[in-house]
Amino acid sequence: MTEKITDKIEALAAVKDAGWELANVSDELKADKEVVMVALKSFGDGLQYASGELKADKEVVMVAVKGSSFALEYASDELKADKEFMMAAIKAGSQLEYASDELKADKEVVMAAVNNDMYALEYASDELKADKEVVIAAVNFYDPTFEHASDELKADKEFVMAAIKVSGGYTPLEHASDELKADKEVVMAAVKDSGDALELASDELKADKEVVIAAVTDYSEQGLNHGDNFMYASNQLQADKEVVMAAIKASGTTFTYASDELKADKEVVMAAVKVNGNQLEHASDELKADKEVVMAAVKEYGCALEHSSDELKADKEVVMAAVNNDVDALLENGSIMDALEYASDELKTDPEILGGVDVDYLKKRGIL
Repeated sequence: MTEKITDKIEALAAVKDAGWELANVSDELKADKEVVMVALKSFGDGLQYASGELKADKEVVMVAVKGSSFALEYASDELKADKEFMMAAIKAGSQLEYASDELKADKEVVMAAVNNDMYALEYASDELKADKEVVIAAVNFYDPTFEHASDELKADKEFVMAAIKVSGGYTPLEHASDELKADKEVVMAAVKDSGDALELASDELKADKEVVIAAVTDYSEQGLNHGDNFMYASNQLQADKEVVMAAIKASGTTFTYASDELKADKEVVMAAVKVNGNQLEHASDELKADKEVVMAAVKEYGCALEHSSDELKADKEVVMAAVNNDVDALLENGSIMDALEYASDELKTDPEILGGVDVDYLKKRGIL
């Protein structure tokens, strides 16, 4: 058992940079305001070791709160029920979780909390979880907190639309009622803000052409479309050429989720590889052997050569196009791509092709 520190000077030295050492001082020093204040400046949660009297001292507890948002847990019940003090503590970063039940039902206190504490709504009273002003403020500050809104608000169309507007489409729709997930107006608002919200829509709306096109195109205007949201569209729409072409225009990686029939459609594949050459991987074997398609792919991304047919990996014009893309990428953005790795053995030693690459680098990489 560690021997308790009983000398004040020694205690001050111990807790100055290691506030947790307050646990190892005598009870008398745990009741010494100077020692405790010094400890709390470096370790707010050290309040747990302070005397009961100091846990009720506003000045002491506020120092602790400023050092740790969780320190209020150790404050006296009297302070946790003191509205003026709690308002100050919350604005300093403390959490509503530790307030008295009465204050968790006080709108002024809770409003202050939801604007400073991302978890506050979870601890608010049931009445305030159903208060539109409180919940919209909470969602605006930290949208995942919409989970803790009342079921009544999650089923309120006007409110959910407002939540989508202030916080984004995905989270409000995630926690909205099933009825609203099947409401086209609500879902359209959600997917226009976040294409991934399509995942949460009803099966009927995942098969709605207008909704799906909105999800895979409007989202891209923010520069955020990664193409994966198209995986949530119905199989019917993944086989709809108009929808797939619109999706590809927004993000070439959308092509990954197109139907097998469309992966064998040259017009669709050409559109995809011109946006993202590496999507050649998902084209039909016939189109992987189509020189026009492969040329388009390697001109966009040299390493797309990996997915071409063996015959085209031995085609000098195709390989030259792939290698030239590597050089352009290196000059433009410093990227290093190793398209030559996928060429036939014969072309890897072709003098004309080697004249345009960094031979030493490729040797180090084990490609030559």
